[in-house]
Amino acid sequence: MFSNLNQNYINETILYNNIVLLARNKLFYTKFSLSDTFQNRIHLIFLHASFLFIKIKLNRTNKSYKTFYQKTFDLIFIRIEQNMRELGYGDVSVNKNMKSLVKTFYNILLYCENYKVKNQESKKKFLLKYLELKNIKKDLISGILIKYFDKYAAFCFDLSLDSVLSGDLNFNFK
Repeated sequence: MFSNLNQNYINETILYNNIVLLARNKLFYTKFSLSDTFQNRIHLIFLHASFLFIKIKLNRTNKSYKTFYQKTFDLIFIRIEQNMRELGYGDVSVNKNMKSLVKTFYNILLYCENYKVKNQESKKKFLLKYLELKNIKKDLISGILIKYFDKYAAFCFDLSLDSVLSGDLNFNFK
């Protein structure tokens, strides 16, 4: 079953793996002082994926982009479900958490659609809502996180659709 999934989802898997690499960047857990938790990693995946999904969504007329969007969405949640099961979550817990995660993802996606026009305070509240910091200096750290996601959003919107579809994400925060 899963071998067919991998064959049918080659570009989506490449994109997903690159999103996961971005979300696992050690900067988040060192410089940005995020807690290294399963929940934070999932939310970082959602944040990174959201800007890419918005980029894909801008070209609504091409059916291949819609298909890619849906396959990538499905793959993200399949992988999260697999990871939860590997961590020992039971069926009831996985189903309950998946329902909550889908809702969280859509909330993040809706916010990110208008991210460019949001003010600093709104962005700060948004990021602190979904990302748990281990440091008390939330103002300083959330400011750095805002800069990161401002640059990442700009990077995503500057990408060509072909780059997104091929999973070519070479984002470096400096």
